Parts: sequence; structure tokens; C-alpha cells
Amino acid sequence: MQVVINGQSRDLPNGATAADIIELLGLQGKRLAMEINEEILPRSQYPDHTLRDGDHVEIVHAIGGG
Repeated sequence: MQVVINGQSRDLPNGATAADIIELLGLQGKRLAMEINEEILPRSQYPDHTLRDGDHVEIVHAIGGG
């Protein structure tokens, strides 16, 4: 299936989850927020949220500073 991640189209296997995207991009353990089709997805739902063909995913990294 085709999913757009941060503006780039990617092929993912059917049944891929939001957690699979985090692993695919090597973002495990990072502070980030994920939006799917313009709705924020709580981190607790990443493992259970199955993506669908055509979904648009935006991932934003939190950057600390002072």
C-alpha cells in the first residue's frame, strides 16, 4: 500500500501500524508527535493503529532548548 510520510510516498506492507513507521524510520525512543490524516495520534495508540492505503502521516521531532 502507498502511504505519504512527511510529503514522501512510501510503500508499506498491508497491515502496517504507526509503530512500524517509527521503527522503519529509526525513531524509536525519540520525542516526537505523529499526525495521521490531520489528526494527532496518541503515542499509546501507535502499536494498534493500522494504516490504510493513501494515509498521510506527518511526524514532528521535539527539540529541547532554553
